[in-house]
Amino acid sequence: MALDIKLDRPDRVYYPGDLVTGAVVVNTPSAMKHGGIKLIAEGTVGLQLSARSIGLFEAFYSSLKPVQLMMYDIEVKPPGKIPAGISEHPFQFTLNPLKDENIYETYHGVYVNVHYMLTVDMTRSMLAKNLKKQKELVVQMKAEKQIEDMTSKPFQFKISPDSLQNVKESSKKKIPTFSFDGWLTHTFGGDVTKPLEGELTIRKCEVEIKSIELQLVRVECCTYMEGEAREATEIQNIQIADGNIVSNLAIPIHMVFPRLFTCSTTKAKQFKVEFEVNLIILFVDNHMITENFPIKLFRF
Repeated sequence: MALDIKLDRPDRVYYPGDLVTGAVVVNTPSAMKHGGIKLIAEGTVGLQLSARSIGLFEAFYSSLKPVQLMMYDIEVKPPGKIPAGISEHPFQFTLNPLKDENIYETYHGVYVNVHYMLTVDMTRSMLAKNLKKQKELVVQMKAEKQIEDMTSKPFQFKISPDSLQNVKESSKKKIPTFSFDGWLTHTFGGDVTKPLEGELTIRKCEVEIKSIELQLVRVECCTYMEGEAREATEIQNIQIADGNIVSNLAIPIHMVFPRLFTCSTTKAKQFKVEFEVNLIILFVDNHMITENFPIKLFRF
């Protein structure tokens, strides 16, 4: 015997206010009695504090209470009998938040997780194990029109020894002469469904370059009683150049944002999810230059 959840949208993608429709599918070789089929649709934000942000002792008590965004308890079928074969039992609900809450985009992070889960339970007799099946909805948010109008301009940048931060004045004398420039999209705001694009050009460099990498970072903030815990973790790292680079050659930058591990930039009362890109240039002597670019992601 098998229990499954079938949604009318195969991609499982929904927006706030959408009507979610589907059916609970029961496949049984023979007719059977049951104590009812119930569907629970729940949206939650799971929050976890980082030990590096709050200390090792507090890490033992670092799980914050989950924030419930949405909750539906639906009776799909009352107690009765299901015939042999495959039968479908429809359900529907509207993707709306609870009072005083909001719908946020589905996101799987390290310290912040936003889930929308459908759980179906079929109660059976005392001698038979109850059947249970889960399926996740993928919720997306659309940006407002005025945000879309602000995001068309690429960000121009230049990197040189004088532009470096967090470097002591005494150490700057040891830094070789170099000059890099280029441009990036998504810094003023960009579509999370479209890749981060740009170019990097090496104008001059006294030391041979070993590798150039692009690192995507999520910055997750959790609010708790004593303040705010902020933690940055890597999502992905791609190499855009290997070996020494010819001067004045434009190196293309192209990075796709992985779904579920990225989302629209989100700022809520209990948490924040933001994103950054690190441009990492590694020299043959193993010295490294890192330039950080905060980026804003939306969904148009």
